[in-house]
Amino acid sequence: MRDAYIVQSVRTPGCKQKKGQFSQTRPEELISFIMRSAVERTQNLTPEFIDDVMLGCAFPEAEQGFNLGRIAVQMAGFPDKVSGATINRLCASGLEAIALASIRIQMGWADVTMGAGVESMTFVPMAGNLPRPHPEYSLIHPEMYVSMGITAENVAVRYQISREDQDAFAANSQKKAANARDNGLFTEIVPTPACRYVKQADGTYQKEHFIVEHDDGIRVSTVEDLKKLRPVFCGTGSVTAGNASQMTDGAAATIIASKEKCDELGLTPIAKLISYATIGCKSDEMGVGPRYAIPKVLKQAGLSIGDIDIYEINEAFASQAVYCIRELKLDAYMDRINIHGGAIALGHPLGCTGAKLTATCLANLKQVNGKYGIVSMCIGGGMGAAAIFERL
Repeated sequence: MRDAYIVQSVRTPGCKQKKGQFSQTRPEELISFIMRSAVERTQNLTPEFIDDVMLGCAFPEAEQGFNLGRIAVQMAGFPDKVSGATINRLCASGLEAIALASIRIQMGWADVTMGAGVESMTFVPMAGNLPRPHPEYSLIHPEMYVSMGITAENVAVRYQISREDQDAFAANSQKKAANARDNGLFTEIVPTPACRYVKQADGTYQKEHFIVEHDDGIRVSTVEDLKKLRPVFCGTGSVTAGNASQMTDGAAATIIASKEKCDELGLTPIAKLISYATIGCKSDEMGVGPRYAIPKVLKQAGLSIGDIDIYEINEAFASQAVYCIRELKLDAYMDRINIHGGAIALGHPLGCTGAKLTATCLANLKQVNGKYGIVSMCIGGGMGAAAIFERL
């Protein structure tokens, strides 16, 4: 197989669902902007060289429907010949898109591709607008459709993850994210245009445009602050709004090219995908997914825990993140895990998350002068995914 080189990886800021700065900006606008920006930031590359786009989206309906992978290509102003597809592996959709885009290069089916992700949890809510579980199957296996918050509670109870440990983990995530924001360390972010509709004196609404430069969900909290929050999903539980990921709007894009095309165009490779793994687990404790996916991908790549310089482990909930870190014996490597905070502070825009974390992982590898990075997340329905990237 041919080598598939990443030549660009960027993201928009992540903004809070409904109350954030992207709440009136449609997902098509977010993804088409970041796709176009990825190309513009890649020296010697123009859109006509792109063959295909794989776009991750967890709930591809309504504003995110009609094969957004193709619509975004057109809205970005790419030539008609650039094709696109929409990929859904729920929380790993963006990572799956990058893996599929890389495979197309490796197999010789394309020379330049894009793996991307988008989710507007403002426009399309969790589970979509019209969820319809199978009536008979859901009676026997309700865990396939249960709230993700309940699965987080299950992890906390079954594996003795205390409320104190969850809140401490969450407070640290917020602290790291605020430090990164204040010191300009989110170098993968592209300032992104947004819009809002402002009511005028005559009762009409004027569409206004503005630029969003930072993730807007970061809220520095002490453990004492977090202790005051009530459980959200179970009255006697431990999962709160403070130790769970935020629902978020955002988009991200990664450009991949063959060695031959890099040589021809003068593109500079920054990384490559070494290996990608997915694995199933119990649906009612879906958060444990990284605990199984990370060892699987390490074995595929012939690497060990200590070989990895940067871990981006999605913080869907503090309970599952703490559990996975403990089980993988990553405690000795905490200075390599989510070094600029995670989804508790920065948000979890579902289908965008894998693409977003890839951009963050590659930026952080550069910052620490590291070689290998892992992106991993749990997945609704009971799965885990993990990918290893090598910085070049």
